Amino acid sequence: MGSVTSDLPYDDRHDELDDAPPAMGQVPTTGRGSMPFAMLDGEPLVALASFALEASGVELVDFNVDLADVRDQHRPLVLHDPLCPLTPVAFLREALATAVAEDVVVVGVQPVTDTIKTVEEGVVGGTVDREGLWAVTSPVVLPADVVAELDAWPDADDFTALVSWLRQRFEVRFLEAPVLGRRVEDESSVALLEALAAG
Repeated sequence: MGSVTSDLPYDDRHDELDDAPPAMGQVPTTGRGSMPFAMLDGEPLVALASFALEASGVELVDFNVDLADVRDQHRPLVLHDPLCPLTPVAFLREALATAVAEDVVVVGVQPVTDTIKTVEEGVVGGTVDREGLWAVTSPVVLPADVVAELDAWPDADDFTALVSWLRQRFEVRFLEAPVLGRRVEDESSVALLEALAAG
């Protein structure tokens, strides 16, 4: 996995977005406990993620909308994790543009930096080489042709599980997210993200 490249220049991919109806987007909060409502710089994480998605030109849609109506509109769907609240607007637009240009699912990821150990029969073993290991962050972008094949709204409670499910059915590209696109897990990681943003 790694950064996505395209035959189309970056600006041309964005021109395609400007000429098309806006993509649809959702910011799922289920499966994440109370963390989407934690505060960062005076705003809930879910609000910050929603603001960024709208600023990227995506139209927010409710989870109660009939999926058949969504399929009929033949538009991409952007799922943005509220636990990645400071993902830059430019990166969201790049992920969307890549999905549209290449007609593939695009997933934001970051290199794994934590130490990973093997465990066998309850015994901790050696350290796993982190080279080539990626952590799913945000967004997950489904191009219109993929949305058209869905029988139900994708389960977005766990983006890692969602990406595994998508990889079994569709082509998936991984796009390396910037540092501010990191995912928060608890209040201490929210404070760290806020400090990164301030720096």
